[in-house]
Amino acid sequence: MTKAALSEVSGQPLVVRNITPAEPGPGQVRVRVAACGINFPDTLLLDDRYQFKPSRPFAPGGEVAGHVDAIGPGVQGFKLDDAVLGRALFGGLSQSLVLNVNQCVHMPAGMPMDEGAALLLTYGTAYYALRHRGHLSTGDTLLVTGAAGGVGLAAIQLGKAWGARVVVAVSSSDKLDFALRHGADAGWVYPVGELSRDASRALAASIKDVVGPNGANVVLDVVGGDIAEPCLRATAWEGRFLVVGFPAGIPRLPLNLVLLKGCQVVGVSLGEWIGREPQLFAESAQDLFKLYAAGHIRPFISQRFPLEQANEALAQLSGRRALGKVVVTMNSNRIKT
Repeated sequence: MTKAALSEVSGQPLVVRNITPAEPGPGQVRVRVAACGINFPDTLLLDDRYQFKPSRPFAPGGEVAGHVDAIGPGVQGFKLDDAVLGRALFGGLSQSLVLNVNQCVHMPAGMPMDEGAALLLTYGTAYYALRHRGHLSTGDTLLVTGAAGGVGLAAIQLGKAWGARVVVAVSSSDKLDFALRHGADAGWVYPVGELSRDASRALAASIKDVVGPNGANVVLDVVGGDIAEPCLRATAWEGRFLVVGFPAGIPRLPLNLVLLKGCQVVGVSLGEWIGREPQLFAESAQDLFKLYAAGHIRPFISQRFPLEQANEALAQLSGRRALGKVVVTMNSNRIKT
């Protein structure tokens, strides 16, 4: 038997149960999960507010690190006890998870399991957004909203590694201090909640003061809501506004601004990209490992919770209180590779 934190009723807390580990089928491996990174979509799954709705009971969690403990027929390239990083739509808040081999990559030697569980999807999202969708270049100005969260922090680190000036937008002064300590060049605190038209325009003016007169070449927006429009107004001529998420609500963007600025509003869907371009994702993962080894990127894990406290971990994300990453660990004595 193994343990899993299961969603049994929509909107209700997870319940830790003993379950029978699944056996891997053809082209699959089973991973003994050591750590699971928590992401905002995990909280949406619990309330049936995400793009797909798994059949209950299910364990949320899509970003894991662990060791292979069973191999299905026809699998090549993996052996028992290999340290791996895995991605999934759900299932990660469990001590055992079956994955297709194309959902796994070998973990670099010496990488701690908790950091590994905060790397593949979090930094993968920022990498795909900035490199493949935003075409960020040396000397560009990058504006990152929600910059104290996992993807936001990853964007700061990647932006600096690639020679950009990074400006951040966050919802509190402590988050601003956090982003500046982790490499951001400048930033400001945005108001939380609905903005009047006058307040929206005033915020856009204050953003332009920080970003600079030419605007931001790339905007990575992981927040949405009413701050999206002011950030669009601060976008440079022919800039790229990257839509990554909207925990503050789906924004309504005036398309006349897109026309006047000659800018692009670009969707970022990591899951779709992985499914359509698996080889490019694999190459991106290797590039991220090189950046990690060189010290350019490093997940910041602000809190670690045991599996029995998975609900507290999810509450940090749903309440937008997390700084960096929140990770659930399954077995503290297996935290290293």
